[in-house]
Amino acid sequence: MLLLAVVALLVPLVFNLNRRVHAEVYSQARGQADVAAATVAALVAPPHRRTLARLVASAAQTARGRVIVLDARGRLIADSAGATLGTSYASRPEVAVALRGRSFQNQRDSETLGRTILATAVPVVRGTTVIGAVRITQSVAAVRRAVRRSALGLLLVGAIVLALGLLAGIAIAGQFVRPIRRMRAAAARVAAGDLETRVALEGSTEERSLAHSFNDMTDRIRDMLARQQAFVADASHQLRTPLAALRLRLEEAEAAGVSPEAARELAAGEREIQRIAQLVEELLVLSSAGEREGTAEPIDLAAATATAHERWEPLAFDRGLALALAPSAAAETAMASRADLDRALDALVENALRYGPRGTTVTLRAAGTTIAVLDEGPGIAADEAEELFERFHRGTVGRSVPGGTGLGLTIARALARRWGGDVEIANRTGGGARALLTLPRLAPSLPGPR
Repeated sequence: MLLLAVVALLVPLVFNLNRRVHAEVYSQARGQADVAAATVAALVAPPHRRTLARLVASAAQTARGRVIVLDARGRLIADSAGATLGTSYASRPEVAVALRGRSFQNQRDSETLGRTILATAVPVVRGTTVIGAVRITQSVAAVRRAVRRSALGLLLVGAIVLALGLLAGIAIAGQFVRPIRRMRAAAARVAAGDLETRVALEGSTEERSLAHSFNDMTDRIRDMLARQQAFVADASHQLRTPLAALRLRLEEAEAAGVSPEAARELAAGEREIQRIAQLVEELLVLSSAGEREGTAEPIDLAAATATAHERWEPLAFDRGLALALAPSAAAETAMASRADLDRALDALVENALRYGPRGTTVTLRAAGTTIAVLDEGPGIAADEAEELFERFHRGTVGRSVPGGTGLGLTIARALARRWGGDVEIANRTGGGARALLTLPRLAPSLPGPR
């Protein structure tokens, strides 16, 4: 917009300057010719030719051009350029008009000089009789150079004005944009789980109103999340007691001696109670996955993978599977909560052991900032790679395997994303599934574990 305003101002100014300069030059040449004609009127006669020559030379210096004086028949009687006297100029258009008693001025190309000239001719009058003419010719190249210099000066001024306007616009825009940038950074921190973030009430009225609404929104989200976590914690606590009591009653009933059919039913009831208890525990973990608890620490992923292998190897053996620890491939140090990493990795390993057929192998491998859990099970449906991370979604294959809550993958991803990581699952080329747990790399400025 500023550029358009400057252009709209400069273009008329340049054109007007061009017209004004040309008009000034034309008017000045006409005035000089009139003065010269009035002066030489008494000097046209032969006795005064020397005085006339000096006058013509002086007029030429003033006009910065060539001045000639002609008699009544158009013959040259004085010339500031020193041309041969007596030469006839009667055929020149401006001279012919001046000898008829009228002034004439035009711009034309001179074949003799090879350039464009401004020719001004006025009659020399004594009384009412035209006794000769004065012609002044000036080069218009100097005029054009003057116009170009003036135009360039205007363009330079316009460029300076435009630059100053842009700098002022950037400064003003920065004042308006700075609160929005701070608010965007605050929104990113809230999205990362920092619900204590607040933005300052600054900027325009609309920006202050927006900042106030942002702070209110953050307060409401924090309060809602706190109430949700409190509800889940209270509900889980209230459920644990009756579940434990119910488990004890079933165990006492089984110990009291019952028929084989009743014993099987009691055992099935205990398994369901265990499943409900696990579901309550996982819901409690999932309810707090949106906020960071504890602090991030440097974690050697190779060591964490080896620890998980030791933790799950006995259970894998009991289920008839082998749990292998592959050599780490340049495993790095990541930043996360160790408790969250162990919980997420446990969910992936447990999921692999549940769906792996007996006699197969589940492999753990650390590479870079990623831990891979590889199984030899049935894999996953091609269109369910993301749906498996939804709560309680067990997938087509999962519904055919008893046990499980449908929350393991959801919890693993939520815990990984809490620290800037992620969890993905896909089919392996040779069969089975591949779950990848990725965490952010340790910053170079932070010390690694000792």
